[in-house]
Amino acid sequence: MAKRPRARTRLAPLGRFHHSAQVVVSGFLLAVLIGTALLSLPAATSSGEPARFLDALFTATSAVCVTGLAAVDTGTHWSTFGLVIIGCLMQVGGLGIMTLATLLAVIVSGRLGLRARLAVQAETKTLRMADVRRLVRDVVVFSLACEAVVAAVLAGRFLTEYGHPAGRAVFWGAFHSVSAFNNAGFAVWPDSLVRFAADPWICLPVALAVIVGGLGFPVVFELARSWRRPAGWSVLTRITLGMTATLLAVGTVALIFSEWSNPRTLGALSGGARLQAGFFAAVMPRSGGFNSLDIGQMRPESWLVMDVLMFIGGGSAGTAGGIKVTTFGLLAFVIWAELRGESRVNVGHRRLPESTQRQAMVIVLMAIGTVVAATFALMALTAHTLDRVLFEVISAFATVGLSTGITPGLPPAAHALLVVLMFVGRIGPLTLGTALALRERTRRYELPEERPIVG
Repeated sequence: MAKRPRARTRLAPLGRFHHSAQVVVSGFLLAVLIGTALLSLPAATSSGEPARFLDALFTATSAVCVTGLAAVDTGTHWSTFGLVIIGCLMQVGGLGIMTLATLLAVIVSGRLGLRARLAVQAETKTLRMADVRRLVRDVVVFSLACEAVVAAVLAGRFLTEYGHPAGRAVFWGAFHSVSAFNNAGFAVWPDSLVRFAADPWICLPVALAVIVGGLGFPVVFELARSWRRPAGWSVLTRITLGMTATLLAVGTVALIFSEWSNPRTLGALSGGARLQAGFFAAVMPRSGGFNSLDIGQMRPESWLVMDVLMFIGGGSAGTAGGIKVTTFGLLAFVIWAELRGESRVNVGHRRLPESTQRQAMVIVLMAIGTVVAATFALMALTAHTLDRVLFEVISAFATVGLSTGITPGLPPAAHALLVVLMFVGRIGPLTLGTALALRERTRRYELPEERPIVG
């Protein structure tokens, strides 16, 4: 008589998660420290004097975490050597984020299967441990190919339309292409891309690179494989594309409506340029960080719209920050199911497990708590109003890089706080999502149910 297979007990692989988390945190921290050391060299500044340690640390953290906030003016303070270092740090940070996020998804999916892939927002049926080498290669090749195309378009525009020398045009095209695809938001001009607000050959390629880089590797490659068969798309792809399109549309309409008559922003542009600038302004809060309008001159209601867009961010396993559109979309389906009185949460023809719903709520609530605590601390350190401080905090935590203009003038303690916030915002959601998935375990018993009053 054949023996029945013994049931396997699932134990939470804490050791594995601790090891993975340590690798992620240590890797990014090492990149920040190396970048800080390089930016502290006299050759990295345009003046030839060593940069202040805090300025070098702030810039290196912002570049590695692909945030884009700057304590000093990027184009004038740093030399060409310094800009090359910043570009390399952005590339390392962006590729590291996409690769590590996807590899952590592989670790989770390799242990827990399809259900856990959804839990960590990386539900693609091709992610197996045997595919790690090919996966990393595809991430790198895809990233470099996208950056090369955008760099060629930008360099050609700088060369032919604005008359920059060939070497400068190529360098600026490559720098801003890397910055755009990696959602870093660094620009060599003090006003970012305001001078190009009406130029579609500059703004639209940058916006497209931000969108593609922010979708996330699993979504992009699933679309490449099965773009003709949307019925077979995973829950991750459905939610990411649907929420991205919705947020872009709503953000564009809201910002155009809010700023249309503002003479210091959209009001200074013609009709067609207004629409383009409004769309560009809606794309950048997903973690892009560039601006073609003066953020400091926007109306408070526009800041509120951008706060929401920045907090949500972009896609999972991509270069964008925030809580991710997948997390936000999952909670939207949870709310919809509860309003309809349904006991199960369904997305298309798939049911969302309760553990996934709880994980999404934990990530959102912890993110809100971090933003509130950092806002309180920054208000205690400065005399700025709540709307400006909140904008800056969310921008740092969501690794966006947009600013109302107060960051350069903040005191050292506030700069140090933003450094920590950028690092936590970049690493925290990634490791937290993995931790929640890997710690999932099945309880062997159930307690008596009691339903307290809610609301």
